[in-house]
Amino acid sequence: MIPLGDVSRRPTRFPIVTLVLVAVNVAAFCAELAFGDTFVVRWSLVPAQITSGHHLETILTAMFLHASWSHIVGNMIFFWAFGPEVEDEMGPGRYLLFYLLGGVVAMVSQVIAGPHSTVPNLGASGAIAAVMGAFLVTFPTDRIRSLLVIGIFVRIAYVPAMVLIGLWFLYQLWQAGTIVPTETGGVAYIAHIGGLLFGAFFARLFERSVSEVNVTSEEH
Repeated sequence: MIPLGDVSRRPTRFPIVTLVLVAVNVAAFCAELAFGDTFVVRWSLVPAQITSGHHLETILTAMFLHASWSHIVGNMIFFWAFGPEVEDEMGPGRYLLFYLLGGVVAMVSQVIAGPHSTVPNLGASGAIAAVMGAFLVTFPTDRIRSLLVIGIFVRIAYVPAMVLIGLWFLYQLWQAGTIVPTETGGVAYIAHIGGLLFGAFFARLFERSVSEVNVTSEEH
């Protein structure tokens, strides 16, 4: 299932932070294409380097890099499906902090899972998983317009958020439990799990209070 957007609600404000983060990810990917593998390797996170105290800045920079066109397109589709509503609920400043912290937690989770790995880790999916975790606990019953692909059959389905995100999370757990870590790279399932758990547990701390929401509504 590919999520396309929430049909149960519309944000009350333009999702400027979500849009800027998409633009930053696209700009970083263009830099990857321009500067090549050297650039990618330098700014990706390598767990063995982090545990040895080197290139700590890559905990942040790696979350803006992607391995391929399909990687960045897939991530940005998921991000745009869930990000605007979460941004609207938190407000721009808190949402940006939440996104960055979620990405950091996801990256650190991957390091803890394989502290001696020399495989570069990169991608926004850990931070996006945090956004999905926040969406799950905030709007669990919202219907998500989704592209359902079964073989050659493609149709639009309306799936409750708790079902779509829940199935996605179960898949991450299953993969994390069956894939043996190797030095060949792959999908950072532990980062996804860490990001979503962070989002689910801490989303409420970043949401605007009722009084803030009322003030914003009166201003509009």
